This record gives sequence, C-alpha cells and structure tokens, in this order.
Amino acid sequence: MSKQEKRIPTMQLVLCAVFAALTAVCAQITIPIGTVPISLSLLPPLLCAALLRPRYAVLSMAVYLLMGLCGLPVFSGMSGGPGKLFGVTGGYILGYIPCVLLASILIHRAWDSIILKCTAMALGVIVCYVFGTVWFMVIRGTDLMSTLSICVFPFLPFDALKILLAAFLSDRLEKPLEKAAGITH
Repeated sequence: MSKQEKRIPTMQLVLCAVFAALTAVCAQITIPIGTVPISLSLLPPLLCAALLRPRYAVLSMAVYLLMGLCGLPVFSGMSGGPGKLFGVTGGYILGYIPCVLLASILIHRAWDSIILKCTAMALGVIVCYVFGTVWFMVIRGTDLMSTLSICVFPFLPFDALKILLAAFLSDRLEKPLEKAAGITH
C-alpha cells in the first residue's frame, strides 16, 4: 500500500470525527419555537454528505448518534442519552443517517453542480423529515397535518438556507480538502 493510499482513509476518518463533532456543536445553536427547536444541527450532515463518500458520511453520523446514545450532551439543549434519541424528536436525529446516505450517493454520482447538490441535499432532508414525522406521529399519536405544522412547515425556510449554505461551503472546501488529503470524488 502506498503512502497516499494510507493517507486517504486516515483523512476520511478524521473528517468523520470532525463532522460528528461539528454536528454536536451546531446542535447547541438553537431557537426554541416549541416541541422541536430550530437548530443548525442539519448543516454539518449536509456538508458531510457533499464532502465525504457515502460510507464515511454514514459513519460520521453514526458516531454522532452513538455519542448521544451513550449520554454525551451532543443533541440540542446539551442533551443526550437513549431518552432523547428515542424520544419524540428522535426520528429526526435518526433520520440523519438515511439523509446523508442518499445525498452523498447522489452527489458522488456526478451531481456536482450547485443546483444538483442542492437537489440531492433537499432529497436527503425530505427523507429525514419522513423519518422524523412518522416517528413523531407514532409517539405523540398526532395526525399528519398536525405533525407537519409542528415539525416540518416552520423549518422549511431554515432548512432551505442550510441546504444553500452547505452546497456553497462544499464547493469552497472541496478543492482544499483534495489538495490537503488527496481526496478524490
């Protein structure tokens, strides 16, 4: 194995840890608007999906979820533990894994323009919404329209901004990461 071949997986693993930590930090930046707070926690998974191959993007979010499951205060409001992860909003947190998987697969199949990246990320966010909304409905016993009005509609403009920001940042970070670590897409 050449020196470059050894560096790529190491850098990918380092980036997995960085994105898991960044997700934890961004989860603390919240605007409490009700049952489900607005937070920046979706921004790092979207950026992660654009910059890491699917398996590493999923690994990064799995690390984040495991940190929270173990009780580390990585979820919004400096919370953690099984109660939070499997609580009323846990489906949205668990939805990060299929979100990054779908977005990363699409982006790394040559969806490299800003518009296509935004589309891939939006599809990932929709998957996250589906997971979280169904989870919320089951736990709370609410109907679809009530759940959407509490858990989805208020977040659409903010999540659209996160998608745009993640696409813009990924375009700016992609080349320096490739240069620094030999990451190829």
